[in-house]
Amino acid sequence: MKKHTIGVDISKDKLDVHSLSENISKQFSNTTAGYRSFVKWLSVRKVDLIVFEPTDPYHRFFEQAMNAAGFPMAKVNPRYARSFAQALGILAKTDRVDAAMLARMGLALDLEPREPKSDELHILAELYTARRGLMKDRTALLNRQKNLHHPLLKRQCAARLRQVQKHVENIETELRNTVQANQQLKRRFDILISIPGISTTTALSLIIELPELGDMFSSQTASLAGLAPMNQESGNWKGKSRIRGGRAGLRQSLYMPALVATRYNPDMRIVYDRLIGSGKPAKVAITAVMRKMVVLANTLIRAGRKWEPRISASHS
Repeated sequence: MKKHTIGVDISKDKLDVHSLSENISKQFSNTTAGYRSFVKWLSVRKVDLIVFEPTDPYHRFFEQAMNAAGFPMAKVNPRYARSFAQALGILAKTDRVDAAMLARMGLALDLEPREPKSDELHILAELYTARRGLMKDRTALLNRQKNLHHPLLKRQCAARLRQVQKHVENIETELRNTVQANQQLKRRFDILISIPGISTTTALSLIIELPELGDMFSSQTASLAGLAPMNQESGNWKGKSRIRGGRAGLRQSLYMPALVATRYNPDMRIVYDRLIGSGKPAKVAITAVMRKMVVLANTLIRAGRKWEPRISASHS
């Protein structure tokens, strides 16, 4: 066995740990003291990779502690981890079983370690999630307002709407301040908002949901965003290609900007018009524009350049 992997299943109160090379399981508390005990236990072992699933907010401080101790980590998508377990015929699902499965997954798939999110990205993600929740509240209140007749209920609903709007504005101010205070995030943000169709909100979504931007190939970017078409073929049968997987929140954030880009971004308009002209459905054309936008964002950030028509044209 060349790679010594440690699987960790993280829950609110505890860490279930499995060392694959030794075939032993341990349990530690999901606390600062538990992290210290875990690091001490790891210090007398060869550790090539710690594999775990994200379980916000429970994994965040664990991830920070392991990073501070210098251990390489791989954070895996829970859906992919479950599919891996099923492929092995592992139908039972307990914390201890999951830890052992994660350790096997790290070895079998030869997972590569990744740098954890910075504190600033965690802060941005928390703020952005809160904003998304408030926007849902706002939509629900607006819909409710249409059906209200009693003056008291109308006043209460209007007051709640004003409160929600104020909270959104406060969060957006904090988001901008957090980005502006970090030189690297500010540089990424400035590049992103230079692309026609990408607003402040969309730029924040790209920074938070796709921190790998600028460090990937084009195909990797589209795949992580869940915008790479998946072929459906078997023998002589050939079905429609579909997108699947990836980061759903990012796709949702890109849909409206892609619509705007088909009107105001000349390069994206060419892509859209060409697909529509060839008989493709509008939804397929919009998805292609979304894919082009995220690939373009990756290219520009990697080059450290803002969008310009002559630069963008070379990527269309």
